[in-house]
Amino acid sequence: MDFEASFIRLIDKVTNGSRIEINQTGTTLYYQPGLLYGGSLEHDCSPSRGIGYYLESLLCLAPFMKHPLKIVLRGVTNDQVDPSVDVLKATALPLLKKFGIDGESLEIKSLAQEKSPGFGMCLTAETINGTILSAELASNPQGQGAAVLPEELGQNCAKLLLEEIYRGGCVDSTNQSLALLLMTLGQRDVSKILLGPLSPYTIEFLRHLRSFFQIMFKIETKTTEEEHTGGEKTIQFLSFLSGEACLLGTDKKIRNKLLTQEVTRKCAFQKSELGQN
Repeated sequence: MDFEASFIRLIDKVTNGSRIEINQTGTTLYYQPGLLYGGSLEHDCSPSRGIGYYLESLLCLAPFMKHPLKIVLRGVTNDQVDPSVDVLKATALPLLKKFGIDGESLEIKSLAQEKSPGFGMCLTAETINGTILSAELASNPQGQGAAVLPEELGQNCAKLLLEEIYRGGCVDSTNQSLALLLMTLGQRDVSKILLGPLSPYTIEFLRHLRSFFQIMFKIETKTTEEEHTGGEKTIQFLSFLSGEACLLGTDKKIRNKLLTQEVTRKCAFQKSELGQN
């Protein structure tokens, strides 16, 4: 698909020495990771997916690049499939800071927005301990699908935010995978996180973490009585890390695993995610 090809070109831009081969029918991809390089770049995203599709992976890769990444992405800022730029700015950046990834240059800016064919809403809630939860909803593009009133969309978006709060956990559904990746690549130790029910995206992401990093993890269910808040399916995720994960900054093998994982998850199970929508 065109958005997958655009994503591959983006990965090629932010790396140095990557080798990419696609067969004539477009059904087989050979990818040999290069160095996570960074630098000042520009990229035109495919209009068939939102900028959030590309930004999600950059947020995973950018902290480990040789040079600070400053990139301008051009494309659609909001759609009905991918997290919007606004949601990632409001939730992913504070999460990165909790893992010690901070600095004056850590920011996401919307430089310009063209006239949109529809409208949408992004809502956030902050707990007393600084946890930020989010929900968003976008209308169908004008002339496509059933029309929805702004008032109705607002009510439905508010219900989604209440659902996120009810699910419990210290990370919302959009950022579960980012938190788990940063835990995997942290210092050699046992990492623990409290999450609500895992999204299908996160479940598939866990399979990739196990395949690429050979980590072991344990999931324990906590009842409503134990937590006093949230839904009955609130779970605690315990990640037992492999020793080599903490070598990411210097070990080429680990960097290659991280890059290959990002390419695999974007170009493989994203198709099944689209089919479910």
